[in-house]
Amino acid sequence: METMGDLRRTHYVGGLREADAGTEMTVAGSIARCRDKGGVIFADLRDTTGILQLIFDDATDRAVFEKAETLKSEYVVIARGRLREREAKTDKIPTGGVELFVTELRVLSGAKTTPFELRDEIKVGDELRLKYRYLDLRRPEAHEPLVLRHRIVKIARDYYDQNHFIEIETPILAKSTPEGARDYLVPSRVQPGKFYGLPQSPQLYKQLLMLSGFDRYMQIARCFRDEDLRADRQPEFTQIDLEMSFAEEDDIMAVNEGFIRRVFKEVLGAEVKTPFLRMPYSEAMDRFGSDKPDTRFGLELCDVSAAVKDSGFAVFQNALVGGGSVRCICVKGAADKLTRKEIDKLTEFVKTYGAKGLAYTRWTAEAKTSSFEKFLTEEETAALYAKADMQQGDVLLVCADADNETVYAALGALRVETAKKLGLIDESAFNFLWVTDFPLFEYSKEEERYVAKHHPFTMPKTEDLDKVETDPGACRARAYDMVLNGCELGGGSIRINDPELQRRMFRALGFTEERARLNFGFLMEAYEYGAPPHGGMAFGLDRLVMLMLKKNSIRDVIAFPKVQNASELMSGCPETVEEKQLRELSITSAIMPE
Repeated sequence: METMGDLRRTHYVGGLREADAGTEMTVAGSIARCRDKGGVIFADLRDTTGILQLIFDDATDRAVFEKAETLKSEYVVIARGRLREREAKTDKIPTGGVELFVTELRVLSGAKTTPFELRDEIKVGDELRLKYRYLDLRRPEAHEPLVLRHRIVKIARDYYDQNHFIEIETPILAKSTPEGARDYLVPSRVQPGKFYGLPQSPQLYKQLLMLSGFDRYMQIARCFRDEDLRADRQPEFTQIDLEMSFAEEDDIMAVNEGFIRRVFKEVLGAEVKTPFLRMPYSEAMDRFGSDKPDTRFGLELCDVSAAVKDSGFAVFQNALVGGGSVRCICVKGAADKLTRKEIDKLTEFVKTYGAKGLAYTRWTAEAKTSSFEKFLTEEETAALYAKADMQQGDVLLVCADADNETVYAALGALRVETAKKLGLIDESAFNFLWVTDFPLFEYSKEEERYVAKHHPFTMPKTEDLDKVETDPGACRARAYDMVLNGCELGGGSIRINDPELQRRMFRALGFTEERARLNFGFLMEAYEYGAPPHGGMAFGLDRLVMLMLKKNSIRDVIAFPKVQNASELMSGCPETVEEKQLRELSITSAIMPE
């Protein structure tokens, strides 16, 4: 292979246009594709900014032409020449109006045949792509999200700096805390038997920074959670993390709406209207069955419990007697589209969310079929139709359960699945809203106690302060989530800054004073020295990039992501380590029986 010698790149290729024709330049990159047309060779050179066609013909120096004949895909080259307009222009690539007539060519590195084609829209399994992720990232479709991610981070730093935020790094090796998801643990060599916890978020540290007088903090923060993976979740992820002193909800929402407005404008050229709609948690659940509702389409939930409370249908009766509800979705004009076969598929779908089944009425122009109306009187059917706005041509999908959370989960997922099947979603839209007034606590059946809905440092609503210990299930939080197209984009809250209220919060969560001091003593002691009112939030950077690019998974916007079993296929981690390393850490390894 050759060296660059005196050749140095003068231009990146992505921005070259017809106006640059006639310019002498040197470009460098990899050969994406090479075509020998018998006397004329076309080679597409790819660098980090785009693709440019190189051309070699009968006017090319013979030695250069012979070298071009050896080119294969993914060879790394540097080439000097004169840019000229192409005879056969194309609009498939931004540089489709120009080409580089090469006068000097050096092959810097050869390449084996790749295990899959490095082009967009390839049909190859994710496992193979991720095993060879360094090759996959050469494809523009995989490369561009990381470039856009960089731009978003730069805009974030500039925007928050202009709004008086200071970027401060917080520790990665931190104290393990018992609330929330499982921590990743790191053993200490110098203190045998003791462990660090990798931070699930910089929550405690950023609150302490407010107590330290920094007023406004931000950080592009790496976070870690040992939890099951899904499309929008990875064991390690990145947050745009923020905290503000002397701020109320309106202040925090306004400054972060401003960031979203700016980043969408500068990156996508999209206008985002502010202020965003605000919706209480209870309304979001009643209307959409979700605390992160997708508002790009209708199919809102309707509570028909009152209309069917006296019906003879045992499924409805059992749900209502058990303290639950009967709710439905009326799919307008879908009777000819949602066949019985499709409804059966939807029934199996809601079962994955805990529902026992799905009752339905399908009213076509020819007939009306129903799985439950024979148990209702004419008056009850009329009341049901009136409440649900059911008419000829519609399909009514009904879910009943003694647990309202099951009804919400099933119908909330069903409305999205149905909208996808029927093409009801405007994929070009960006619908933002704030969901507010979350429950402060939620009951954990597994632990048989109340746990914090967000985290233990969230301030209760003023009017609910007296219920923290006496009626925790009725307490609402001064918490807020920013939602985009059915995904939680970020969330935060006003924090507790009163030591006594924080102690009450720990008691409500079942913490003894000793345990609270053991886990959070440094924060509780800090409160004793004066704590300003403060609050903040964090954006999921990975989710933000995913949603802006209309991707289906955050794996598509992370350089080296993990797969479902939390492994990274390219390097093969996690992996066993040598016994010597374990001895140095004073630990042994054994797989415990389940």
